[in-house]
Amino acid sequence: MNYCSVVSSSVVKEKAQELGFHKVGIAAVDRGNHTEAERLQAWIKMGYHADMEWMNNPKRQEINLIMPEARSLVCVALNYYTPHQRPEGEEYAKISRYGWGRDYHKVMHKKLKALTTWLQSLEPGVQARYYADTGPIQDKVWAQRAGIGWIAKNGNVITREYGSWVFLGEVLTNLELESDRPHTEHCGSCTRCLAACPTGAITQPFVVDANRCIAYHTIENRAEKLPEAIAPHMQGWVAGCDICQDVCPWNQRFAQDTDVVDFQPYPENIAPKLIELAQISNEEWERRFPASALRRIKPEMLKRNARANLDASRQCNDTESNYL
Repeated sequence: MNYCSVVSSSVVKEKAQELGFHKVGIAAVDRGNHTEAERLQAWIKMGYHADMEWMNNPKRQEINLIMPEARSLVCVALNYYTPHQRPEGEEYAKISRYGWGRDYHKVMHKKLKALTTWLQSLEPGVQARYYADTGPIQDKVWAQRAGIGWIAKNGNVITREYGSWVFLGEVLTNLELESDRPHTEHCGSCTRCLAACPTGAITQPFVVDANRCIAYHTIENRAEKLPEAIAPHMQGWVAGCDICQDVCPWNQRFAQDTDVVDFQPYPENIAPKLIELAQISNEEWERRFPASALRRIKPEMLKRNARANLDASRQCNDTESNYL
């Protein structure tokens, strides 16, 4: 059963903002648009998903397989940027900003659950289901359709207000809500992200090959050793990678400090030493990363990532000494 008169889109947006979301938009579930599904299929056919087989879930290509009655998607964004800067020096390990503070899944899910519960309370029969990087939904595609921002050349969603320093979430519902206009793309002729990527992961504008991506290899790759094509070019990164975001003009000009206290960095996440992480114990890992999204990177993986950076640094120094 669908509901087209229970609540207005403006009321839903007001509730989302009341719960602390920084941006909210609404997209209609369109059964006649298969363009994005075809693009995803082509990307997977190229093998650019590496071993992330969950990307090939049919539900990701057809949202009605998740909820056949779905009529609208309420998309939200939460700014996580803090002004802290990493120190210079090759002895330091680099952790992506998304993992500096409390696990964003926990923060997003709490707010999304509250929004979902509120929607379901409006009238018997209202269905709602929420996700935040945890289900088979193309969250970036839907965020663009809902007017949150646009998918940039580096694959991230950029918002006018906060750049790409945002977490995305959505609530799928059988409510028929007035939808927003899709966001237009504003990367223009800029190719800074492509030029800055040390492994050439952005194979062409808007296309990212996970097989070459530092973020993929530091977070998802469970192999004992990192590929020889990746390990020498990590530039200190041990958990994610922000290179393409750091060079983005939208981020440099429009990043705003978040008001979400949970996203303030844990003290040891801004400037950890590579040598410390290369020999981190399970106990120390537990102590350093409580309620953290970085817990996806198990101790052995973190040690592997740190050691790869140390090896690359030694090789670079040895090469330089040969020319002295």
